[in-house]
Amino acid sequence: MRIPSLTRSVAVFGVVAALALVAAACSSDDSDSSPTTTETPTTVAPPAEDPGTIVDVAIGNEDFSTLVAAVTAADLVETLSGEGPFTVFAPTNDAFDALPAGTVDSLTQPENKATLATILTYHVVAGEVLSTDLTDGQEVTTVQGEILVVGVSDSGVTLTDAGGNTVNVVIADVDASNGVIHAIDGVLMPAAAAG
Repeated sequence: MRIPSLTRSVAVFGVVAALALVAAACSSDDSDSSPTTTETPTTVAPPAEDPGTIVDVAIGNEDFSTLVAAVTAADLVETLSGEGPFTVFAPTNDAFDALPAGTVDSLTQPENKATLATILTYHVVAGEVLSTDLTDGQEVTTVQGEILVVGVSDSGVTLTDAGGNTVNVVIADVDASNGVIHAIDGVLMPAAAAG
């Protein structure tokens, strides 16, 4: 199964738009057969709109509202809005809802800010890592410092955390100005947060 890629869709749209402009220019009905000079267009297609930072993209998607609240509680908004690039494996609201009752409320309390930051930075990798860069059995080091193990198969991409918990990448390659987001269906837990 192929993972959806918004980046590829935007690129294909840009190529189709450029071809349409070229075809329209070539098919003009000009009955005058005298030679004319053609000007080279400076822009074939308008530039893609800036998607915003990873935080902006998350804020703009209601499926990440719990993640945005957690990032805010952990004081990571400024970091994830920084230059990067970053790769964020972003749990959806459903992923957070699957945690034991009261977990999110407890983690977002001020006294648990360090633990929350540890968990959230375990979902972040330095650099921009697209789904096509991932290989089966690959180990990636997170910003938190621990390892995630990647699984790649016909079924898609999975990540396995320090405790052996495996989550699925449900949407890959969501572009941001400072990196890329891969939506996941579970929350990854580092060994440092176990207990």
